[in-house]
Amino acid sequence: MKGLTVAARKIRVAGVGGVAVFGACALLSACSPVQMGAAAIVGNQRITQATLDAQVTSLQSAAAKYPGQVQLTAAQVPQAVLGWLIKFAVEDRAAGGAGITVSQSQIQAGVADIESQAAEYAQESGGSAQAVLLSSGISPQMLTDLGKYQAQQLAIAEKDNGGKLPSTTAQDNAVNAALTKSACESAKSLNIQVNPQFGRFDYSQYTVVDGNQLLSRPSGTPSPASTSGLTPSC
Repeated sequence: MKGLTVAARKIRVAGVGGVAVFGACALLSACSPVQMGAAAIVGNQRITQATLDAQVTSLQSAAAKYPGQVQLTAAQVPQAVLGWLIKFAVEDRAAGGAGITVSQSQIQAGVADIESQAAEYAQESGGSAQAVLLSSGISPQMLTDLGKYQAQQLAIAEKDNGGKLPSTTAQDNAVNAALTKSACESAKSLNIQVNPQFGRFDYSQYTVVDGNQLLSRPSGTPSPASTSGLTPSC
């Protein structure tokens, strides 16, 4: 899944770009599959707009303390946050399918690992560790969920690698291939539906991206938005 890797355990803060929040559903073609008041439907889980709004507000409030350091525009924040809320649900399904339940101590270790990564990245880039997380779309309240996500991925990796984390390139490649397949199958089983107000879910990146509305060229001739990742590849 995009955002974290197992062996290197790095947070990828790049690659979030060109996103925008769309207006009324009347401009788009498919509001009906998503229930009123829902930002997304993931399996039988309803991510409400109120939940999304609360996390967006939290992130923006925290970002105000780091002027110039958070590399997300106001328009990009809802998509980045919603992408993570969906990823958390997908990873819950993947972990459940593997028979994995993580403990609070594992979650806390995941949080510590994430914070250490963010601090290392911030030291290299000259910014703040908190700003690194915010730039990734993680509000302060979502850090525990990210720690759980990290712990689940590591637990799945250990299970797939005979009870220990990969230590060779071949093991790393095999584990990451297994994680990718697990995430894809889990996402596919959840029949993810995103409110077109926020865009659509991209199964190739596991993020929320611009929807498939028609974009106008300078000449006025409409051209379709990218259809990459419309469906799971598994």
